[in-house]
Amino acid sequence: MKGDGSPLACALRAAAVIGLSAATPLATVTAQPTVFACTNPASGARWAIHVDFAHDTVDSWPADVTSRWITWHDRADQGFYSLNRASGELTITRASSTGGYEQRADCRPD
Repeated sequence: MKGDGSPLACALRAAAVIGLSAATPLATVTAQPTVFACTNPASGARWAIHVDFAHDTVDSWPADVTSRWITWHDRADQGFYSLNRASGELTITRASSTGGYEQRADCRPD
């Protein structure tokens, strides 16, 4: 099919690209900066996070950015955040007097 410009070949290539981008929604996002819309699946609450890939920050906090994860610590709310770039799942971990807890959210480029 290499070099094949037929409508079927073009449609198959487009479907493959769409399928890959749907499977890895955040893995290829590297624009500086990028806004992600996050949603709490339990309550439906939404908020935005701002990722600056050029400076490795999230909402101005220092972040570790790899091809698989974006992790950071928000000192304002004492949360530790881990964003899975393949699935878009955000895990928030907070300490508490009862041993701490985790929350989950789903994030997508906005």
